[in-house]
Amino acid sequence: MNQTSGIYARHRRVLGASLVGTAVEFYDFYIYATAASLVFGALFFPRVSAASGLVASYATFAVAFVARPIGALVFGHFGDRAGRKATLVASLVLMGASTFAIAFLPGYATLGIWAPVLLCVLRFGQGFGLGGEWGGAALLAVENAPVGHRGRFGMFPQLGAPVGFIAANGLFLVLGLALSAEEFQRFGWRLPFLCSALLVAVGLWVRLKLTETPAFAALLARERPADVPLLDVLRDHGAACLTGTAGVVACFAVFYIATAFALGYGTHTLGIPRTTFLGLQLCAILCMALGIVLAGTLADRFTPRRVLIGGAVATMATGAALAPLFGSGRTAGVLAFLCLALLVMGFVYGPLGAWLPGLFPARVRYTGVSLAFNVGGILGGGLAPVIAQELAERGGLGWVGAYLGLAGAVTLAGLAAAPVAAGDD
Repeated sequence: MNQTSGIYARHRRVLGASLVGTAVEFYDFYIYATAASLVFGALFFPRVSAASGLVASYATFAVAFVARPIGALVFGHFGDRAGRKATLVASLVLMGASTFAIAFLPGYATLGIWAPVLLCVLRFGQGFGLGGEWGGAALLAVENAPVGHRGRFGMFPQLGAPVGFIAANGLFLVLGLALSAEEFQRFGWRLPFLCSALLVAVGLWVRLKLTETPAFAALLARERPADVPLLDVLRDHGAACLTGTAGVVACFAVFYIATAFALGYGTHTLGIPRTTFLGLQLCAILCMALGIVLAGTLADRFTPRRVLIGGAVATMATGAALAPLFGSGRTAGVLAFLCLALLVMGFVYGPLGAWLPGLFPARVRYTGVSLAFNVGGILGGGLAPVIAQELAERGGLGWVGAYLGLAGAVTLAGLAAAPVAAGDD
């Protein structure tokens, strides 16, 4: 066994724990995004037009992004005071329980207005739990990383994204093939939400066996934790928080335009069959996994910020390619756009696990990282499907591409203005 293989073998439980939580996160979020694109409009908003129902269901999708920074503050507070392990377990339980409960939620025909209200409540619970998930998973990986391996260790939480995406997308694809359209609308969409319990159980089994990270243990040995980590972040690390937030925008915009918006537009407007489109996305997500691995490896060679800068520029180019490729409606063009967008997603997402933690000291790192990541999620992804749908209806796909290009420019500006992070000098 060579030295690198030995390093990964010694840390396999840590890396597995950081990956599995993000896999659950993306599984939960993507099954919701898929159900919002295909089912929730008619089920929870039947009294409006199909187009308005789709926009309304995308709006419930955005509720979780409002909840994310609130969860980031709460879980970040306890993560910086009580430790990474216990906080990660709590965030996973809340996120998983909210997702599981959606499987049993009746529609508007049964509960009336309370059906979409309860959907928003459960969606809020998903986002609240997720607010503490990614930051803790990134710290779990990076704070255990040996010298020279921050980029590669930091990419493991991001690798959970294609794992969760493939699980969710693959399950919806199987259901689409096995069930009729009426059966899928009636009960089939609920099955992926029920299956989330299995992923949560695996995640808890792995995480409950962890020990605290070396960085947090060393912090406790030399000083007491911050009394109110948020106040320290805002007072002493405001610039890092603002630029870190901007640095996250592009990855969320790329992902949710290439997944939630693309699925809704592709099936409803372009007329591509649902199972065909899900199959195209399933192929394209492999490009995202490839991008994450390449970006994490390059981050250890060229620094995370430099790789992210390249990804931000590529995001702007992807925006320019959206209308001619995706708008063609041809299978080859649609697949080419999805592969390009999700490959680029790997480059604006993969190095974040190494870059963001380097902006903050260990004393307030959980709070700082979680806040920046989740506020960036609101700006980049929370309303991305809604805005993209409105832009497409009013001005065409060229405007959606311009919106994606703007997201890349925001991230590029944030990276340029960010304080030099550890390993980025």
